[in-house]
Amino acid sequence: MTANEKKMLMVNACKVRIGVIESTHAAKAGHPGGSLSAAELFAWLYFKELNVDPKDAHKWDRDRFVLSKGHCAPGLYAALALRGFFPWEDLKTLRHIGSYLQGHPDMKSIPGVDMSTGSLGQGISAACGMALAAKLQNNPCRVYTLLGDGEIQEGQVWEAMMFAHHYKLDNLCAVIDNNGLQIDGPVEEVMSPYPILDKLRAFGWEAVEVDGHDFDALEGAFAQAKTVKGRPFAIVMKTTKGKGVSFMENQAGWHGKAPNDEQCELALDELNTELARLEAM
Repeated sequence: MTANEKKMLMVNACKVRIGVIESTHAAKAGHPGGSLSAAELFAWLYFKELNVDPKDAHKWDRDRFVLSKGHCAPGLYAALALRGFFPWEDLKTLRHIGSYLQGHPDMKSIPGVDMSTGSLGQGISAACGMALAAKLQNNPCRVYTLLGDGEIQEGQVWEAMMFAHHYKLDNLCAVIDNNGLQIDGPVEEVMSPYPILDKLRAFGWEAVEVDGHDFDALEGAFAQAKTVKGRPFAIVMKTTKGKGVSFMENQAGWHGKAPNDEQCELALDELNTELARLEAM
């Protein structure tokens, strides 16, 4: 990764965060906290990793992405808009009646969305099905899915983990956003999923832990994923909930609450200042 590529990714992650704030504010609803924590991941996927084409959103050999933590749709939508799947201006129609950008991803109406998600735990099962189907069809695509650390409290997740290992789905990469907080508070107190890496490895997965806000670390992890044969790969991202907006960081209350007018202005001031700094590098 060149210095210019890294700068582009950092700029796009900041723009994703701006999109999250603008869209949830306009909706007066939504989930900013976990969308902000995954901004680097969304930027990495849509500007470095995924074989996708906004001009041919349904091409046969495209890579698939399933947002298993579907409530973090504001982050996904911002990345899709940046990548050119639909106009950036449409982000402000989030959750509005008649808008195709609803609170959770809808594969029937949103360009670039491969699976409708929202009920936690189900997305990774769909991703497993996609990965197995690709193998049966000799499709060279790879399948990626993003889960929340609170989401992996769901039993269905671990059934899917077992399935992926049994069928040797080495074309599947699962990413867990380990920001440590869910709607009811710290994941460790609600229903601890730890030790996450040990659990993944016990289920037959190759797994690594990285700083999810570090593009060099993400580059290494995703490169490693492509070298593993005969088993699925998981990346546990250590992140900060609400990352990039000072008063939202590490606050469980921002899991599912939209900023009001004053909070939106403060957040956008911070993010636009950061964007200007990055673009001037």
